[in-house]
Amino acid sequence: MKPQIEIEYCPGCRWLLRAAWTAQELLTTFESELGAVTLRPAEISGTFSVTVNAHLLWDRKIEGRFPEMKELKQRVRDQIAPERDLGHSDRAER
Repeated sequence: MKPQIEIEYCPGCRWLLRAAWTAQELLTTFESELGAVTLRPAEISGTFSVTVNAHLLWDRKIEGRFPEMKELKQRVRDQIAPERDLGHSDRAER
C-alpha cells in the first residue's frame, strides 16, 4: 500500500489555501509514490502539521514556522523514497 499524507490545518486561521497548495506540491512531486493526500481541518487553533502514515514530519508549533516547500519535500522523500533525487530541490543553497 502506498504512503498516505495528511495535512492538518487550522480553519479559523484560514490556512485551507496553504494546506491545499502544500497538497498540490506534494502530489505533483510524488504522484507515483503516494496513495493519497488528505486535508483535515484541525480542532485545535493554530495547527498546521504534515504526517506520512501517522509519522509526524512537520508541526508548525514545534518548528515555530511553516515549512519551506523544499525542506518539506526533502522530509517526505526521506520517508517514502529515500533513493529519489529531487533535482533542484536537493541542491545546496548558495
